[in-house]
Amino acid sequence: MIRKFIITAVAATVIAASAAPAMAGGIYIDQTGFGNSVGGSQSGWNNTFGTKQTGWWNSAVSQQHGGNNVSAIGQQGNNNYGDVYQNGWGNQGGVGQFGNNHNAVVTQDGNGNIAAGVQVGNNCNANVTQHGSGNVTAFVQACP
Repeated sequence: MIRKFIITAVAATVIAASAAPAMAGGIYIDQTGFGNSVGGSQSGWNNTFGTKQTGWWNSAVSQQHGGNNVSAIGQQGNNNYGDVYQNGWGNQGGVGQFGNNHNAVVTQDGNGNIAAGVQVGNNCNANVTQHGSGNVTAFVQACP
């Protein structure tokens, strides 16, 4: 009886320890369509990543290192690519993209940076890079 208890306790400890990194940050994924993909990584504390994709062959990537970073990628349509990379604390990055064949890359290295986006029609490309602290960027495109 004691042996079973010890084995159960050890197994529970191993499971809890292996799940700890997954509990470090919030990840929210909502996908409908076909061939959509989401990937990325988080290290640090209180990082949040959310994505909502509809359509076909959309890809979303978020990498967050530091703490209290938030990234959001929403894509509707087909063959869109959104990428948010954040290193530091208190950064917020977002990408919209509604039509087809859009590419958006947001890179933030520092603290307290904000980068937003939206690309509406088709075939839009955006690349935003911010280094330092307290930077704010918004991009809006309506590529036909």
